Amino acid sequence: MPSPQSVEEDQSPKRQRFLGPRVPPNLFAIALGLAGLGQAWGAAVPVLGTPQAVPDALNVLDAAVWLVLVGAYLLQGPRIIMADLRDPVVSPFVSASALTAMILSAALAREAFAAGRVLVIVCLAVTIGLGGWLTGQWMTGGTEPDSVHPGYFLPTAAGGLIGANAAAQVHLHALAEVSFGIGVICWILLASMIFNRLITRPALPSALVPTMAIELGVATVAGAAYFAVAGRTVSFLAYALGGYAVLMALAQVRLIPVYRRFPFTPGFWSFAFAYAAAAADALVWLAVKKPPGATGYAIAVITLITAFVAWIAFRTVVLAVRGRLFPAWPPVLQLEENFPNERWRLLQGTAEARSEADTSRPSARRSTGMPGSEGVSY
Repeated sequence: MPSPQSVEEDQSPKRQRFLGPRVPPNLFAIALGLAGLGQAWGAAVPVLGTPQAVPDALNVLDAAVWLVLVGAYLLQGPRIIMADLRDPVVSPFVSASALTAMILSAALAREAFAAGRVLVIVCLAVTIGLGGWLTGQWMTGGTEPDSVHPGYFLPTAAGGLIGANAAAQVHLHALAEVSFGIGVICWILLASMIFNRLITRPALPSALVPTMAIELGVATVAGAAYFAVAGRTVSFLAYALGGYAVLMALAQVRLIPVYRRFPFTPGFWSFAFAYAAAAADALVWLAVKKPPGATGYAIAVITLITAFVAWIAFRTVVLAVRGRLFPAWPPVLQLEENFPNERWRLLQGTAEARSEADTSRPSARRSTGMPGSEGVSY
């Protein structure tokens, strides 16, 4: 006969115990940012004559970080992963893991061409498959306009353009052209929607403000992809893409006062890949055009982007040491019923974000469409 205590336990709600920290998809931006820095150093090699060992070391470090993040993410189980893929805010960030793997696979091809080539094909297939699944998910309707943000570029636009660059590096030129087409068309289609959201709707919640750097990242990745597909010859389209990248860089200058208002969070890694991609694109232009003083410009570019990513990495380590890098798991009932709606606040690995998520009430929530996230004035 069961004891009263056991009967009470049997009647209580069943709770799932999660082992390890919550690893939200936005943390994949760490690996993607390091991959971008590796690409920037790779682009510096022909301009500055720096040893190839530098980008190789960065790629090895990035591969280790990627393995840790992906392993920890998969250990959370299929229920959490599917919930992330269905969430209108965080789902685009899942693709950052595949984009990083594709960049690393292309880098591997320099040392082991056959293995790298196979991995590029696999990663590109995963990227396109994930991008197609997410596109279909978004096409089912019901996504609040204020849930849209520049991270929506990642699965298809950035995925296609990075895939074009990677495929060209392993001599899959037809596949590179197909991937370039996917990236450019999705970039054009998504840009109109995202700019409409940024310009006409309430300001992004503070947690998503760093994703505005992705506007620059996609523009510069497009330029690098074009050079990879068409060859390093300056043409009308190369100038057009370069001009748009300059425009987005100037927009980022205007946004510096906005970015400085917010405390550091893991979301700042959105800056790392975007600015590293801009640095890599600038270095490619310097290698192609060879203007007077190209060496000095290249030194300035690679020094600034390395110092910037190193600063982000240092601040991330500080968060980890203080136990604020990974967010706490929400209560089980909240996970089942409210987690999709409260997700972004709980994904921020800071005490302030978790506190605001815990104390937010419907009556106090602003018109951003994401409960617990307030709009900001620029």
